[in-house]
Amino acid sequence: MTIETASNPAAWDQFLSEQQYRPFLQSWTMGEVYRDCGEEPIRLIANDDDRVLGICQAIFVPARRGKHLAVSYGPVIAKDADAAEITKELLHSLRTIAQSKGCTFLRVSPFWSADAARIPDSLSSPLHLLAEHIWYLPLRSPDLWSHLGPPPPPVEEGDRGSGGISEEQLLSAMRKTTRNLIRRAEKEGVTVEASRNPVNDLSYFLALHDETRKRHGFTPYTNAFFKAQIAHFAPRNECTLYLARYQGQVIASSIHMHAFGETSYHHGASSHAFQKIPASYLLQWTAIRDALKRGDRVYNFWGIAPGNCTEEGFKISEAKHPFAGVTLFKTGFGGKLLNLVHCQDIPVSKKYYLTRGFEILRKWKRGF
Repeated sequence: MTIETASNPAAWDQFLSEQQYRPFLQSWTMGEVYRDCGEEPIRLIANDDDRVLGICQAIFVPARRGKHLAVSYGPVIAKDADAAEITKELLHSLRTIAQSKGCTFLRVSPFWSADAARIPDSLSSPLHLLAEHIWYLPLRSPDLWSHLGPPPPPVEEGDRGSGGISEEQLLSAMRKTTRNLIRRAEKEGVTVEASRNPVNDLSYFLALHDETRKRHGFTPYTNAFFKAQIAHFAPRNECTLYLARYQGQVIASSIHMHAFGETSYHHGASSHAFQKIPASYLLQWTAIRDALKRGDRVYNFWGIAPGNCTEEGFKISEAKHPFAGVTLFKTGFGGKLLNLVHCQDIPVSKKYYLTRGFEILRKWKRGF
């Protein structure tokens, strides 16, 4: 086995497309988004002769609190390979690169189930890098994310939609209130469209996102990040900008990613002035229906607050969690919970512990 710097975008994405979970954050295209934002992508590939065993994309983050390499939902390892050994070798190589760049640590948020073993020589991170409590809708039967088991054979183009779940099944599995709010939005004249010119129409989203950020007080992605994401993914037909209109105004908008057969609700924003108009419910339902039409296998709502599924529905275990409000919204569409292992840090220098102390304080202030 050899660990090399990747140079073939097509081979990289082909490998990713064949795995059970195919995080667009590990795609070659996502690395180029970060490059446009001044954060260098570092891509390593594990090979055995002519076969790819695993990939790992890290992003060099020149943060003031401590330069580091961030690995978002990686590494991604072939289903029948030695995951522990390949992960060890990929992260060892990344650690060497991190030292050469003056980093103080690696931050790794793998897409592993919550009961997975900790990465050797790592510490539990004070902060999360990505969503770790995932709410998702399986759009094919059987549920291809269940237990993160072995992946099924790739879906051939002529088979798209076979084994799919119907709109009627999804509607019946929703919370009654969610179904009613979707219908109410339609009756009140809300319309939802997929932008045909997302580069130009992104201004609607940015305005609503800025309003939403100020209202809820969260740390946002930059406008440059959103522009780069649209610029790179939209020409590949791997993202959609949705616009919900009411009385001639755009009152809600979202950016949905749909790469490698999986749709992700990545960014959303809405107008406080029209908070009583349930546009966001119809927007989500439109995106879910579009995912079904594409033959996607999973609809990923991304992060929710910690909790458990019960016969009465999803029960939040931390009522004051910052995601509590959005959790009620997302779980109302029906679906399943997937808990992931917590983000892990691999120290590279003693300066890491200064960053760690700062982030522990930051976590306490945020309420996580």
